[in-house]
Amino acid sequence: MRSRKLTLAGALQLRASIYALIRSFFATRNVLEVETPILSAAGNSEPNIQSFTTRFSGHVDAGEAQRWLRTSPEYPLKRLLAAGIGDCYELGRVFRNGEAGGRHNPEFTMLEWYRVGWDHRRLMEETITLVEAALAMVGRRAEVHIVSYRQLFLDELGIDPLHAPIDELRAPLAEYSIDPAGLTRDDWLDLLITHRLQPAFSRDCITVIHDYPATQCALAKIRAGDPPLAERFELYLGQHEVANGYHELNDADEQRIRFERDQTTRRERGLSESPLDHRLLATLDEMPDAAGVAMGIERLLMCLADTNAIADVLAIPFHEA
Repeated sequence: MRSRKLTLAGALQLRASIYALIRSFFATRNVLEVETPILSAAGNSEPNIQSFTTRFSGHVDAGEAQRWLRTSPEYPLKRLLAAGIGDCYELGRVFRNGEAGGRHNPEFTMLEWYRVGWDHRRLMEETITLVEAALAMVGRRAEVHIVSYRQLFLDELGIDPLHAPIDELRAPLAEYSIDPAGLTRDDWLDLLITHRLQPAFSRDCITVIHDYPATQCALAKIRAGDPPLAERFELYLGQHEVANGYHELNDADEQRIRFERDQTTRRERGLSESPLDHRLLATLDEMPDAAGVAMGIERLLMCLADTNAIADVLAIPFHEA
């Protein structure tokens, strides 16, 4: 076993404490804890996320043999919203193939919750409150900085991310010798965040970025305007991205178009495709207006433990499993 910044017992106790805090946090707010399938007949179409697959060997009447391990509980949770369950959350394991390293483990824990009748701005505030409660649990506090995506780029880089040409986006990254082949405008914007903006975030600051370019909408609603914006936010604690939230899209036709666009991108990149979640699409129009957010528990634990190594907050990391 590798040396740890935390003892094994300390890491396990910290995790147990944050689980207890989360469950108490939502119990007092009447948000229902639910459990949804880990194996699905549909996979994630997002080009930057790869899924694990397995096969069911039982009777064919049980359903499709090919199954995908979930990369998040988002799709079944939205089906529960469409069924009228109301405010709900899930705390459980998710799986992403190929994601292993100092800050990534292919198997990790995700907290995802939904608030009916809320938008992303209101959910931002609740997410901040939960993170502040987690910090208080270990005797820490943090300043809160809320900024729009556009204003962050203007303030820190002097670049308008919604209008600047790609050459202007590439210029601050010249020192990194990045191969530009196949990189899109959104790829360059992401690189500016990870290479230039994120490293400057203060350890004792909760940074919340909201209202992203419409091209980065994923499963979020797009707000009309000049230019239109995705009603999305990301929360960072120090330099760690901890949570990603949306004012959720509940238009099945538009969601199908986005899924199919993802599949086209996957084909162009030579990536495998998985079946679209037709059960989600069949019920999405019935989903009430809601906001949802996913939080990486290991990322939060890393911040609480003041470590950059995800192995420090795992009982047993992937390479030792």
